[in-house]
Amino acid sequence: MKREELPGRGEGNVLPLVEQFYTLQGEGFHTGKAAYFIRIGGCDIGCRWCDSKVSWSPGIHQLVPVEDIVAKVLETPARAVVVTGGEPSLYNLNPLCDALKKHSIETFLETSGAYPLTGTWDWICLSPKRNMHPKPAIYQAADELKMIIYEPDDYLWAEECAKRIRLNCLRFLQPEWSRFSINIGPIVEYAKTHPDWMVSLQSHKFMRIP
Repeated sequence: MKREELPGRGEGNVLPLVEQFYTLQGEGFHTGKAAYFIRIGGCDIGCRWCDSKVSWSPGIHQLVPVEDIVAKVLETPARAVVVTGGEPSLYNLNPLCDALKKHSIETFLETSGAYPLTGTWDWICLSPKRNMHPKPAIYQAADELKMIIYEPDDYLWAEECAKRIRLNCLRFLQPEWSRFSINIGPIVEYAKTHPDWMVSLQSHKFMRIP
């Protein structure tokens, strides 16, 4: 996708908002941390196992000004915001991050890395996808590498991506939810034999929270 062809021309002053809500982070390093989630519409990667396919088409979601989104954040006690999608890096995220930083709110990004990075981030979770590889620069910016394991070949993809990250970037293997019972055992064994990796679970689904 080209930014200028996106709703609001992709400039980031208005964003196609899929949903926003206050909950706990369910995955990765910050699991269990209270966080406000902002899900932005638009994604052309098309993972077959995506659990938020409603976010793929940006045109079906209401364009909401950044100041209105941030106002909703400020109605909660949230001190951290997770920006996710879809693929949020389709948009210029500088306006959103600038508005959040004015209120000393931590900014966390969840991205495939397929588009150039914008915004100011306290934590970047990179989750690369094979059908649209990350931009090279994102590997060195990532704080956390989260690899979704759906089939056995995904371990090879995980190791290929791990060669590109910086030394202090954390590594997580996460079972794709629909195949959790199939994959969790092999993932545990893989982490035991490859101790550079940790296991991430979608704990919010076990807790039955958003």
